[in-house]
Amino acid sequence: MKIFKLIKPVLCAALLVISLPLMAMTLQQAMSSLGDVKAQGLVGEKPDGYLGVVTNSGNADEIVKLINEARLAQYQRLAKDNNIALADVQAMAGQKAIEKTQSGQYIQVNQKWAKKP
Repeated sequence: MKIFKLIKPVLCAALLVISLPLMAMTLQQAMSSLGDVKAQGLVGEKPDGYLGVVTNSGNADEIVKLINEARLAQYQRLAKDNNIALADVQAMAGQKAIEKTQSGQYIQVNQKWAKKP
């Protein structure tokens, strides 16, 4: 019985570590959820080409993190392939994303979130 009491916390920790990757959201799931979290006003587009968390609720943070990582990889590839600065790619992507953002969803203007008219 004493050995079980000693091993129990270790087993619980091991199960948690093993199960974390299974509980983690995939990029595909994040992409699928993006429209919903934008419509809910949880996430918005920033002029630097990345997403930002407007209201931290649900899994908005995780969605933003996963998609921003994918965007960064894509921007780096585009910058390298076209021999242009990463900042230029990010600015162009940000402008395009803000233009495509639907009315009523959030965009970042002068470091503040605003609903797109």
